[in-house]
Amino acid sequence: MSEPTTIAAKQQKSPKKLGRPSKYTPELAAEICERLSDGEPLRQICRDNHMPAWTAIYAWAAVDKALSERIAQAREQGYDAIAEDLLAIADTPLMGETETSSANGLTITRQDMLGHRKLQIETRLKLLAKWNPKKYGDRQILAGDKDSPLEVKADLSVFETMLQTVELGRQAKGK
Repeated sequence: MSEPTTIAAKQQKSPKKLGRPSKYTPELAAEICERLSDGEPLRQICRDNHMPAWTAIYAWAAVDKALSERIAQAREQGYDAIAEDLLAIADTPLMGETETSSANGLTITRQDMLGHRKLQIETRLKLLAKWNPKKYGDRQILAGDKDSPLEVKADLSVFETMLQTVELGRQAKGK
């Protein structure tokens, strides 16, 4: 007899459970995956009243391999959505006011909040590099690394020319 591989199949198999009933529904799982693919973090999704705790979602994914794969794919798409949002942040001025006090009083200046936009971009880039280092991290290639496309070759023509010059100098002194 094969074991059920989805949460719905497990719920049908065991009618009486101890503990709190699960909030799992296919529609709820689809909503979670859709929001993850839009770049929304899981814990933020779980702050909504109709959502379960984030630990419950990890428990569902541990039981249901198909759900786990859908969540992983949605997260990959979400990373790309965050990367696309970075362009919008960089291209769209964010106007704000800064206050400066001086001997003449309070001066209010309206300007682009460039420092804030830089912080938003840098924070998201660092998170993307942590979440998916192969795609968004800084590439570091070491010579001798099996995946390294670098090939180390020595150019011996310089040494040969030097040796020929030294030999010609010796021959000239010997005359």
